[in-house]
Amino acid sequence: MAVSGPVSLAFDAGAMLGEGPVWDTARQCLWFVDIKGHAVWRFDPEGGTSRRIDAPDQVGWVLPTSAGRLLAGLKSGLHLIDPHPGHFEKTATVPGEPADNRLNDACTDRAGRVWFGSMDDGEQQETGRFYRYERGSIVAVGPTGVTITNGPAVNGNADLVYFADTLGRKIYVAELGEDGLPGAPRLFADIAQDFAEAYPDGPVVDAEGCVWTGLWNGWAVARYSPEGRLLETVPLPVANVTKLAFGGADLRSAFVTTARKGLDGAALEAQPQAGGLFTFRSEVAGLATTPVEMK
Repeated sequence: MAVSGPVSLAFDAGAMLGEGPVWDTARQCLWFVDIKGHAVWRFDPEGGTSRRIDAPDQVGWVLPTSAGRLLAGLKSGLHLIDPHPGHFEKTATVPGEPADNRLNDACTDRAGRVWFGSMDDGEQQETGRFYRYERGSIVAVGPTGVTITNGPAVNGNADLVYFADTLGRKIYVAELGEDGLPGAPRLFADIAQDFAEAYPDGPVVDAEGCVWTGLWNGWAVARYSPEGRLLETVPLPVANVTKLAFGGADLRSAFVTTARKGLDGAALEAQPQAGGLFTFRSEVAGLATTPVEMK
């Protein structure tokens, strides 16, 4: 088993759509977003303190940069954030994105490049796709025609990248070439074969090359082997589990975001901690997040 401790509520964020947890090694804190709440959250686990930064629009993800600021993916494009006053400055527009799309989920690779996805904000049209951002340049990469993208996630060797098609209930993997671009994606895991009613949300890779994914409507996070075999699940007390990040000094503290979105009054009454940030200890460490390399 990769889990060495019980799941507990770290912060009752009450997020409508909590997403994108990422550990900031320099600041020793966790960042995550509430997409529908237009918020960026900082959580400091040592003191249990939190701080909200209001975003001007839906914010799909946030990542620390090599220059000390944060890079965020908003509906309108990429923005730099000065986290102290909370000022947002637009730095790039994603070319060719439909007006009804928004950005959703991201990661960095070892070179500090950003991998991110877009999706139909109405969750109906197959207009989402994946991109790579490198020092001001944005190129389209990976699968296209996806309604809800999640990930990507790059492994520790930087030779594999994982893409989640949430409504398709599948995770794909592609080999990364020497130019840093992915080859043809192939099926990694068919979530429907392992979970009757769950949908794969944000994936992340641990130090053993295993892939963890949040399970929307699945009440858990799941861990898959590098070969795509289900190894274990970690149950949570809420249905809509979005993404996991490894943090703490040893990268063995797992932090998991969740969502209230899609839950009616009865479900919210039964799940009072929905939208909270959860934590547990892991026997397996995660991978350190490389800050975004700015030009």
